[in-house]
Amino acid sequence: MYINTPRLEIYPERIRQNAQSVIGMCREHGAQVATVSKVLCAEPAVVQAFIDAGADMVADSRTQNLRKVTASHPRIPRLLLRLPASGQAEDVVNFSDLSLNSSAITLKAISEAATKLSKIHKVILMVDLGDLREGVWPDRIVDLVRAAAEMEGLEVVGLGANLACYGGVIPSAKNMELLIKCRDACRKASGLALDLISGGNSSSLPLLASGRMPKEINHFRIGEAIVLGRNVLDRSPWQGTRQDTLRIVAEVIELEEKPSVPIGERGQDAFGNEPEFVDRGIRKRAILNIGRQDVVVEGLEPVDPGIIVLGGSSDHLVLDVNDAATALRIGDEVAFYPGYGATLAAATSSFVNKVIIPNS
Repeated sequence: MYINTPRLEIYPERIRQNAQSVIGMCREHGAQVATVSKVLCAEPAVVQAFIDAGADMVADSRTQNLRKVTASHPRIPRLLLRLPASGQAEDVVNFSDLSLNSSAITLKAISEAATKLSKIHKVILMVDLGDLREGVWPDRIVDLVRAAAEMEGLEVVGLGANLACYGGVIPSAKNMELLIKCRDACRKASGLALDLISGGNSSSLPLLASGRMPKEINHFRIGEAIVLGRNVLDRSPWQGTRQDTLRIVAEVIELEEKPSVPIGERGQDAFGNEPEFVDRGIRKRAILNIGRQDVVVEGLEPVDPGIIVLGGSSDHLVLDVNDAATALRIGDEVAFYPGYGATLAAATSSFVNKVIIPNS
């Protein structure tokens, strides 16, 4: 049966196996796991795989995706990862049980929404440990906790931090100890239990696996290590996981032998870059029906190691298929393992078909 290309193939059972492995390691540490659904836009089959593997909650950066989780799996707790916009406070309360926050102004808006809706909304207050994305500086966290503790409709359940996303700062025993010290200071100042310390994302797993993660860190937000089976610090395979959880498939629409270096005076490409080319002589080249509007071209790894991704434009992917394991013809399909950026783009593109491959 022909399935339209380009397409993103999703293998929920393989993702479940990865989730079970990662969650099991976190459980041994005594930690909860929020499995992150955002890279696949909260695809219900993937959310079910997370739940089947034992996830404590499902996390996403967008209330639109958490709305989908609410509709498909209403009993699983929902965590909003991205700092909320104050104008979306009612959606935050309606479609998440717990959210990450760093602004007293936004917390006030959420408090008012929760009170209006007769709900209690849980919050984790974020501390910036040096990665320079979200979070207040450590010397200001006590004041934020005190302010939030006085707001009706809110329950401050703990502190959290994010690392290795913007600044590339690697989680360490030192910065985790700083987070614990912040929690202890806030406990003393506010009288709140603050039992939850959310120690980061997939980048925290190497520290956890090394045995150097402080025992007080008892919550992790894990996405890429589960969905793609990758160590996010270097993109190597993560222990106990598989990397064939997703495939991007596109179709050959042209197949010609051509020079490997453009002919003529060159300027910038369509994206303002000045690409470099390796002269391999005359090579067999394939054009596929997928491009930068659909994927991050640099994040595609051909399943056939003999194929080379040369580049792409908005709507076309150009390959060197001279050494492909199987000779290609017009209409043949070529499969790739996508990296994080390629997965994110394909999952959000309306031009890429999403196909669930069950029981595989």
